[in-house]
Amino acid sequence: MSSGTDLLILVVTLLVLVFSGVHIAVSLGLTALLGLFLMTGDPHAMLSFASNTAYEALRDYVFAVIPLFLLMGEFLAKCGAASDLFALVNRLTRRLAGRLGVATVLANAVFAFITGVSIAAAAAFSKIAWPEMKRYGYDRQFALGCIAGSACLGMLIPPSVLMIVWGVLTEMAIGKLFIAGIIPGLLVVTLYIGYILWVAKTQPHRVGDGVAPAPAAATESRAHGETAQASIDMVDEPDLRTILWSTAGIIVLVLLVLGGIWFGFFTPTEGAGVGATLALLLAIARGMKPREMVQAIISVGRTSAPLLILLVTAQLYSRVLSMTGITGMAKDFFLQSGLSPYAILALMILVWFILGAIIDSISIILLTVPVFAPIAMALGFDPIAFAIIGILAIETGLLTPPFGILVFTVKAAVDGEPDLKNGEIFRGAVPYWICLMTAIGAVIAFPQIATWLPSLGDVVPK
Repeated sequence: MSSGTDLLILVVTLLVLVFSGVHIAVSLGLTALLGLFLMTGDPHAMLSFASNTAYEALRDYVFAVIPLFLLMGEFLAKCGAASDLFALVNRLTRRLAGRLGVATVLANAVFAFITGVSIAAAAAFSKIAWPEMKRYGYDRQFALGCIAGSACLGMLIPPSVLMIVWGVLTEMAIGKLFIAGIIPGLLVVTLYIGYILWVAKTQPHRVGDGVAPAPAAATESRAHGETAQASIDMVDEPDLRTILWSTAGIIVLVLLVLGGIWFGFFTPTEGAGVGATLALLLAIARGMKPREMVQAIISVGRTSAPLLILLVTAQLYSRVLSMTGITGMAKDFFLQSGLSPYAILALMILVWFILGAIIDSISIILLTVPVFAPIAMALGFDPIAFAIIGILAIETGLLTPPFGILVFTVKAAVDGEPDLKNGEIFRGAVPYWICLMTAIGAVIAFPQIATWLPSLGDVVPK
């Protein structure tokens, strides 16, 4: 059987399975097994190769980085650290127009350094920021769009689960990917804040200008383990010393983990272990109870176990693509198409946008990166810059209808709002989608935005 026929069979099989609603891990695994059978014609050889790949994948030291970083974020989320971050940033920006929107973005940025996932941030800040924005008369579409848009930062600012998956699939240094996401993440934060300040200046009614604050219910934000009171302006809010100590602990934790990885004191997996341990100690100091610790561990297990299964089947799928020559064929097709490297890059980004509207971010990486990454390298794109471009493009899917998982998360978290439709949140998130697009263009034009910090790590004494 020819490689072209193999390619057609595998692509059609995978697409049919995915769009039929079969779980992405099952789809990748079945497609990989089919590819192995087409190559060998021997069921025993097929199963032997698949079992060896699974064994090698699961025993890989780097896979522990996912549950450990998730555990670090879960401990800090459960103990009320997100509430303290929001309260502190709000105090620091009290005289700024649109301060609650700015506080939401900045608190999400700091929170992103400890979570690695966006859904946790969207759920937490829907409970923390929305009651305050509502109390101060913020336009609902603007407020909920701000919460959904700023939650995207969890997938770009390290430690990011998307970066870990990308690094595992491409065998890139996960530590370098982490460091590469810092400046692009700060760029997105700057664009977000710029938009909020522009709205505050040109449409002040959308940020509650001239609206008297409504009374706040004392229990409105006691959800998802948050310990701060609903109103950050009430007399009985946490005292400044408590908030400062909590936030200082988070910042020190982030600096120790990312600094240790950057300077080579430990690997990303070791850094994740250090971060999880320190987060546990900080959570205990903040009053986390044994029952909440168990809940955090179970939650991480439920999240990370499917991810690990996905990565095993994705590695099998990636190996089959290489062995059948499909990756090489795709690379030759694009290189001989006569299109410029940037036109090919634009096609890849378009594919990511389309897929982002219908399937989740990790599935997009698993489906496309084994094919796209070798093509990008052959076209001369820096692998780190390309990874950041890809993650930014895939991130837009978190805000793109009809899938837009962050929009659904925010809607579920503020359940009870009268007449709230998903479309209202999607419309509110459009400016943040545009900000992500702007960041993609900036990294394409100036790849140093992504590569500068990792290049400094290369000359730091180990």
